[in-house]
Amino acid sequence: MKAKKISASKKQQTKTAYSFLAFPLLVFSVFTIFPMLFAFVISFYDWNLLIPDKPFVGLANYVELAHDPVFLKAIKNTTVYTLGVVPTQTFLALFLAFIMNQKIRGRAFFRLAFYTPAITSSVVTSIIFVWIYSGPGLLNYLLSLIGVEGDDWLFNPKTALFAIMILNIWTTSGYFMISFLAGLQSIPQSLYEAAKIDGANQWQQFWRVTVPMVRPITFFVIVLGLIGCFQVFDQIYVMSSGGPVNSTTTMSYFTYQSSFKYFRLGYGAASAIVLAAIIFVATWLQKKYFPSEVN
Repeated sequence: MKAKKISASKKQQTKTAYSFLAFPLLVFSVFTIFPMLFAFVISFYDWNLLIPDKPFVGLANYVELAHDPVFLKAIKNTTVYTLGVVPTQTFLALFLAFIMNQKIRGRAFFRLAFYTPAITSSVVTSIIFVWIYSGPGLLNYLLSLIGVEGDDWLFNPKTALFAIMILNIWTTSGYFMISFLAGLQSIPQSLYEAAKIDGANQWQQFWRVTVPMVRPITFFVIVLGLIGCFQVFDQIYVMSSGGPVNSTTTMSYFTYQSSFKYFRLGYGAASAIVLAAIIFVATWLQKKYFPSEVN
């Protein structure tokens, strides 16, 4: 009798669990799974919103992407952007977290100040930085005070992408600082005490104790950073619209242009699938060659 009651109780718990999960799973399927599958399917079609006929073209969209100079430029820009932003924001976030974990005056204020850009609208911060980077903007004014002639940074193909990279580093370092701060506060103080007894100074404690102990957080931050950088769109859209001369066109912005500016949804879907594949490979390599276990 007891076994039957336990079995009936488990069945009731299972039904209750599925009833709670049903609606979230339905929403997830409709707004995530179905769009992904639909994008994969239409990537094999010449799917144009303005043309009723949508013929099957097989791998033609992917072949065209391989020979599209704008798409190849977008891959290069996205790679440069990712390789520049991810290591910088990771190291800066760890450094800020280490400083904010010390007993210093005004620590709560500085934590709030560093974190505020992360919760500010990216469109708002992008508009502010457009003014900062403009010809008569704040940056050039400050440079003029030391006798340096500035430039219109977002209209120069050599500086536009790096200017946007600086904005991204500024807005994300504070966000990842919170993750590192949580990791730092979980490190046993006995490790630092043992390091002090062994004669390690503060810099050696940072590299020999702190960095290895926050390895799982570092893995988490780098993975999120990689995904975010590969998918960067809003700053590009607001600040440069992919220009000048496609110097800031990223893969996400290329997908947007192909799909909603030129209405080639099949071609845009193919570029999105390529982007998803690159993110998957990058994350897999990260997991393989940078394990998250504490060493």
